[in-house]
Amino acid sequence: MTPLLSPGRIGSLELPNRLVVAPMTRVSAAATGEATQRMARYYARFSEGGFGLVVTEGIYTDQAFAQGYAHQPGLSDRAQALAWRPVVQAIHAAGGRVFAQLMHAGALSQFNRFRSHTAGPSAVRPLGQQMALYRGEGPYPVPVAMTGADIAEAIAGFRQAARLAVEVAGFDGVEVHGANGYLLDQFLTGHTNTRSDGWGGAIGQRVRLACEVVQGVKQELGTTSPVGVRISQGKVNDFSHRWPEAEAGAATVFSALAQSGADYLHVTEFEAWRPAFADAGASLVHLARRHAPGVTLIANGGLHDPARAASAMDDGANLVALGRGALSNPDWPQRLRDGLAPRAFDPALLSPLGDLKAAECETADTTG
Repeated sequence: MTPLLSPGRIGSLELPNRLVVAPMTRVSAAATGEATQRMARYYARFSEGGFGLVVTEGIYTDQAFAQGYAHQPGLSDRAQALAWRPVVQAIHAAGGRVFAQLMHAGALSQFNRFRSHTAGPSAVRPLGQQMALYRGEGPYPVPVAMTGADIAEAIAGFRQAARLAVEVAGFDGVEVHGANGYLLDQFLTGHTNTRSDGWGGAIGQRVRLACEVVQGVKQELGTTSPVGVRISQGKVNDFSHRWPEAEAGAATVFSALAQSGADYLHVTEFEAWRPAFADAGASLVHLARRHAPGVTLIANGGLHDPARAASAMDDGANLVALGRGALSNPDWPQRLRDGLAPRAFDPALLSPLGDLKAAECETADTTG
């Protein structure tokens, strides 16, 4: 049996295998942020197809500056948490486990029904253009630089959302979204964080907010529910970004996150097997394993080919997360077990919007 299908574990949580559905923005919640029955069917299909763990799309955490997209789901109040219960129950009924990914969009917000402007670490316009895939248009606005009170409010939002996720919605754990250019990554990145206070400066200070969020969430949940953090170099608006501190920066980031108490690190790159820096050297997964040796690692990025997925485990990953591979193959683990090749990704699933399509909310097809 391939190691990908062997039982796994994150903290005290046992998993039936090492295969994870990566978080993917689907902008299909109610306008007021409640998860829907269509979302329950969509997520349950992955567990029916054999994935051991599902990580949800990014869920906004507060009613201040966290929301990033129209029709994004939230965990900012009890009503939104209750709406997630049927989703969680459907996944559990199919034998899977599910983590809520907690996200604060910060300066990359394209829609926020609670605020008329955006906020980030510094008043620096984000690179690139808003994503039409998620109903955005034109350049990003210049955010307002967050005050100390704004930062404290953001941390409190993560903590409250984590508690609602586990105690009300029934999630098995939570993932802090520290990747892809959103708020925690904005603080980590030098050109979006030009602060001169305790939240800015060298990379060891810029990773502080992510660490404090993880620590705060851990305090809320204790030891019974795993807490992880997703980390990347590239961003949705700055695809080719690399940490200028290179391997020394990676050492600082991964060791700090490990010391914050994270139960796992979810490391994502466009192609996870490539060298993290320059044209040669270790992958980001390998560097995470080197500098966070006792922490569970999830690898994500172009690993839909079974051989690539297996090689990520050879590189130090404990689990492998699939994004687009899972969209086209909600039964990917079953296909691996049966010796069937994965289906090619169908771009129509994310066109013209990245919202749920009817076929994704039907009973899983595990044939052909």
